[in-house]
Amino acid sequence: MISTTPSEKDVLAAASAIVDAFAATDGDRYFSLFAPDATFIFHTEPERLDDRSSYERLWRDWVAGDWSVTSCVSSAQHVQLLAGGAVFTHSVSTSVQTPDGPESYRERETIVFRAERDGLIAIHEHLSPQP
Repeated sequence: MISTTPSEKDVLAAASAIVDAFAATDGDRYFSLFAPDATFIFHTEPERLDDRSSYERLWRDWVAGDWSVTSCVSSAQHVQLLAGGAVFTHSVSTSVQTPDGPESYRERETIVFRAERDGLIAIHEHLSPQP
């Protein structure tokens, strides 16, 4: 971990990389942007996912069931800079293809980043429904 404060530009770039990889249903690229010990809270899942590998297993199950992302658009972005990291919040509009047909969601998301020698890595992601 690096104790320096990242720039807003770096945080926005790191968040954009996550959104772009998710939008492409590119699991390898997407998960490379999260630390192995990252945690995930999704309003659609009954339990917190306590590490990246738990989410990767869930992702593989979704993809094996003919799930894919057809679009993902970020808006209302906000960055809070911290020594050693940052908190990124935004609204996200996502459309997916499922075996039952297309579905769309409007959610709020928080991503917490940790500064490392190679740049920022996501250590927590939290999704909640947008009222």
